[in-house]
Amino acid sequence: RIGSATSLSSAIVNTRLQELVKLFKERTEKVKEKLIDPDVTSDEESPVASPAAAPVPPPGGEVEGDKPSGDDHYCEMLCCTFKYRPWLDRLKSYQFPSSIDPLTNLMYVLWLFFVVMAWNWNCWLIPVRWAFPYQTPANIHCWLLVDYLCDLIYLLDILVFQTRLQFVQGGDIITDKKAMKENYLKSQRFKMDVLCLLPLDFFYFKVGVNPLLRFPRCLKYMAFFEFNNRLEAILTKAYIYRVIRTTAYLLYSLHVNSCLYYWASAYEGLGSTTWVYDGEGNSYIRCYYWAVKTLITIGGLPDPKTLFEIVFQLLNYFTGVFAFSVMIGQMRDVVGAATAGQTYYRSCMDSTIKYMNFYKIPKTVQNRVKTWYEYTWHSQGMLDESELLVQLPDKMRLDIAIDVNYNIVSKVALFQGCDRQMIFDMLKRLRSVVYLPNDYVCKKGEIGREMYIIQAGQVQVLGGPDGKSVLVTLKPGSVFGEISLLAAGGGNRRTANVVAHGFANLFILEKKDLNEILVHYPESQKLLRKKAKKMLKSNNKPKDEKGGPGDPLIIPPRAETPKLFKAALAATGRMGGKGSLAQLRWRLKELKAMQA
Repeated sequence: RIGSATSLSSAIVNTRLQELVKLFKERTEKVKEKLIDPDVTSDEESPVASPAAAPVPPPGGEVEGDKPSGDDHYCEMLCCTFKYRPWLDRLKSYQFPSSIDPLTNLMYVLWLFFVVMAWNWNCWLIPVRWAFPYQTPANIHCWLLVDYLCDLIYLLDILVFQTRLQFVQGGDIITDKKAMKENYLKSQRFKMDVLCLLPLDFFYFKVGVNPLLRFPRCLKYMAFFEFNNRLEAILTKAYIYRVIRTTAYLLYSLHVNSCLYYWASAYEGLGSTTWVYDGEGNSYIRCYYWAVKTLITIGGLPDPKTLFEIVFQLLNYFTGVFAFSVMIGQMRDVVGAATAGQTYYRSCMDSTIKYMNFYKIPKTVQNRVKTWYEYTWHSQGMLDESELLVQLPDKMRLDIAIDVNYNIVSKVALFQGCDRQMIFDMLKRLRSVVYLPNDYVCKKGEIGREMYIIQAGQVQVLGGPDGKSVLVTLKPGSVFGEISLLAAGGGNRRTANVVAHGFANLFILEKKDLNEILVHYPESQKLLRKKAKKMLKSNNKPKDEKGGPGDPLIIPPRAETPKLFKAALAATGRMGGKGSLAQLRWRLKELKAMQA
């Protein structure tokens, strides 16, 4: 009876010690992962608020925080009530920024839009009001109102915005108010801004409201060119705006020419000769039509009669030929820059087709090559993504790679727990490849030198006796070939055929690139080797170890005695104790003798 009780207590102690050893091992693994990857979240739960800390409701039965105060404003939407601030309070609390970044601030681009609108008002309507009889004493107050509104925009641009623009000096971004103001006052922009606001309007009292006195307002052209640069930087298809701007240049030159033609006709006398405007119909439309025929040199115009008309027409022809050729050349450059990528794609495709025809490549292969070119261009907009990133600094390339690829690579089980900087370095080595339907990504038995990450599309793993049965279909975000990336000693051969089910876009990481990276991260290298060994063992286990049919064990093997328990027994033997541990030690000796 005493021996049975001793064996029972020994089994209990043994089980308890095994549980403790298991817990210690799990804790050690967690601490190791925490040291390797500091971003691993802790398993400890967040503290829960104590019930005693809950606010006690007032005697009225309603919590004070739930009562909307009289000063608060609420907006009901569907079944919820949202608190919002009145627009007047929000407007009062708004603080204008003390410094403005002219390269990235969209508010500054919007302000430049208003400045450019005021500048266009002056550039387009000053010639019209000077040449055509559209400004009359009846509507003079409307013209002056818009004129001085444009002057107010000019003045605000000088006093409020230009003195707050940041600038770079010695590599540093200067945001000091005094320094920004001094930089603007010393610039050429300030001189032109002051010149365009010359108060020539005071001469109205002497010569009348003459629109030519407002001609200096057209000198604010620097704001127009700055607006063009800022707008093109934020537009996704800037070439459309460039085409519109070039067309506006042509229309403005025709506009100025039509104004000059009406002025020349009024100078000679309306209807005095067959060359001048006869005063019938809409004066602006008819003069604009004459300007179009002259600048584009269509012909069919009446011959000039007087010396003034001949000189005027000669100058018009020379100016028209020069202006029209400049506009055509600029339009060609804009369209050429917009279609440069497609032109490169066409030239590459034509050269490849010429090469295949020269060597008499079969038509089936040629059709697949053409399909690859067309799909790659339409899906990516380019043939090689790496060409765009070559000119960027290493830090910017890393930022782009993180935004594009990090979400996919971070889900790979093989790289979880590795140094994050190692993953960042690996992102820059990923290469995008497009596979056509039924293309073999890898074949069984070949040497594996790369790992694949599915970005878009699907691939199928084939197997079976005929090698054509679909074992599994991998979808975007899946990874395969990662074991071959770290296997050594002949274990890096492909174990199955992988075929693209449709058009598949894959990221490829080559083995030599990963080895170059792991040289600088020895801890991550050890972790990856360990994970690769585990994955190889799990893939190479015989069926009987996985629970399949095998030789049945008559006597199951006894669990190994924990090391901590062995140390306790050894200490008891050295101390010569006679307690329960000494009895267990004596019992273990008997069991070992029986097993021997």
